[in-house]
Amino acid sequence: MPPATPQPSRAELLARFEGEPTFDLVVIGGGATGLGVAVDAAARGLSVALFEAEDFAKGTSSRATKLVHGGVRYLAQGNVTLVREALRERAILLANAPHLAQPLPFVIPAYGWRGRLWDRWFYAAGLRLYDALAGRASLGRTRLLSRKAVLDTLPGVQPDGLVGGVGYQDAQFDDARLAVALARTAIREGGIALNYCRVAGFVTGDGGRIAGVEVEDRETSRRFAVRAGCVVNATGVWGDELRRLDDPAAAGMVTPSQGAHLVVDRSFLPGDAALLVPKTADGRVLFAVPWEGSVILGTTDTPRADHPLEPRPLEEEVAFILREAGRLLARQPTRADVRSAWAGLRPLVRPPRGGSETKTISREHVVIVSPRGLVTVTGGKWTTYRAMAEDVLATCMTFGLMPTRPAGVTRTLRLVGATDTGSPSSLTAPPGLDLYGSEAAVVASLPGADRALLPGLTEAMVRFAARYESARSVEDVLARRSRWLFRDAAQTATAAGPVAAILAEELGPGFDASASARAFEHLAASYRLA
Repeated sequence: MPPATPQPSRAELLARFEGEPTFDLVVIGGGATGLGVAVDAAARGLSVALFEAEDFAKGTSSRATKLVHGGVRYLAQGNVTLVREALRERAILLANAPHLAQPLPFVIPAYGWRGRLWDRWFYAAGLRLYDALAGRASLGRTRLLSRKAVLDTLPGVQPDGLVGGVGYQDAQFDDARLAVALARTAIREGGIALNYCRVAGFVTGDGGRIAGVEVEDRETSRRFAVRAGCVVNATGVWGDELRRLDDPAAAGMVTPSQGAHLVVDRSFLPGDAALLVPKTADGRVLFAVPWEGSVILGTTDTPRADHPLEPRPLEEEVAFILREAGRLLARQPTRADVRSAWAGLRPLVRPPRGGSETKTISREHVVIVSPRGLVTVTGGKWTTYRAMAEDVLATCMTFGLMPTRPAGVTRTLRLVGATDTGSPSSLTAPPGLDLYGSEAAVVASLPGADRALLPGLTEAMVRFAARYESARSVEDVLARRSRWLFRDAAQTATAAGPVAAILAEELGPGFDASASARAFEHLAASYRLA
């Protein structure tokens, strides 16, 4: 049996900060972007430490629609460069994390006379360009589908008025588990990645330049200083708060936009293909995506003035998703059918104007360097996290903030758990050991491998999460190491006590099992529709 990828204990990682060490790079933020930067830097041989105030992917990066895509909608905007890059990055992710990212067929159904005369041909033409831009990385050919073919591929779709459709290929992934794999990969490559460590301030050097960070370990309240030649702010929708810690007068550059999702039973769309409506009655996009034995319905694009850590779907978002899904599915879902309701905040970017800040505007994301040397990156999407990381490090090196190292090392860098042989199970199916890739046998060897806490979640998986995946709470296990909270909030809550008891054995006397279980039960209740 191959061993699991070694994972230093939290105490061992924290011990590396004794004596105020100096690193090439400190990354603030443990979402997709920050983790991508840490992996790239470590893989280039740079010394890097990443700090996340909550858990890895606690915010936006665990709340995606679970799609790895080139961005079909960007074709309509004429942004061919962005589409081509995203399709290239899709292929790289599928190759480097095949246990967590896999191809997924999509169908755009067409209805009525417009569908017969125009919609199918219009979307087919655009998607064939999508295929062409993918080149050798194409996952399959776009096809015009007959009415029967649509019904066969999308059992559960609304048959009334259906005249056919268009089928194409994209991909899906497990966002939170990919984030954990990135954190472990950064550590494997020689870096440090710690959750529940809050950056409380900056260390300053000559001329007031930023020369490191002040960190608080939230579990012990211990504070320590970490010096670094370069500090990257990758905190997403919370990025402006950190920028104002650097410069209280910094102009805002992030506008949060909320995307809500509702999860229903697989019986509403029992096939293995996703449904896409490029334009609903009010011009928005709607997905119905089979994922881990359930179906995700969404998403929305609702501006918000705030950025809560646990955003909740708004009533109008719930109504919109249920109404539009009801038009496309043979069975109309109701509030009572929703097993979990959740939302994520996207950091929409408006680059600051004027002043002495230097801007690098690239694709969907923005990288800026403040007068004191703080590097901020925000915007973008999961699919292009690796390319974003390359852009960030290129900016850091251009400004002389870190040693120069050749780029491109992550293009073929396999993430922790990546399998070299065999075909992993589809992510549309209920989860199991396949999500652990090459480490599945290790999980199966741990105590409790035959004790199921929930379908597809065993005692051994909880132990693995604590020993190897930096899980520090019941929520870490049931929301992100396992995705049960995002699939069925009520059923997940029943496992809070047993999970807490196992974590108490693994994490020791400092872990408050009762408090962790209660906190998760309260959180799970908020994922249910009242």
